[in-house]
Amino acid sequence: MRTTIIACALAVGLVVLWPAQPQISAQTTLDYEYFKTKVQPIFLTKRPGHARCISCHGSGTPLRLQSLDAGATTWTEEESRKNFQTIQRVAFAGNVRSRLLVHPLEESAGGDFYHSGGKHWTSQNDPEWLVLKNWVLGQTK
Repeated sequence: MRTTIIACALAVGLVVLWPAQPQISAQTTLDYEYFKTKVQPIFLTKRPGHARCISCHGSGTPLRLQSLDAGATTWTEEESRKNFQTIQRVAFAGNVRSRLLVHPLEESAGGDFYHSGGKHWTSQNDPEWLVLKNWVLGQTK
């Protein structure tokens, strides 16, 4: 009887003290047009000291964007839709801890510890990172 009371007290304590998970709104969705016009160009941007995202994510990585045709500077509508589907593996609507946000972000700024393509953003105030964050959080209007 005493162990049952102790077990119940521990269970209640865990429920009360366990850190709450961030609330993810069921109404938050990923906006395709914002992705196509604001997010997708980030994958093509050259940053000092880094390769463009498409350099690695166009081939040779598990997260594979559509390759650009020779001479193309952006993707076709069909390719953009495929990229949108692909990125949803790492971008979870309403979740600021989505891998798209933390993987290429410096660890000291809240990112995870390793990205083989380097840490593209050193701060959560970086304009490109904020575009990604706004998209994931549904703040696109």
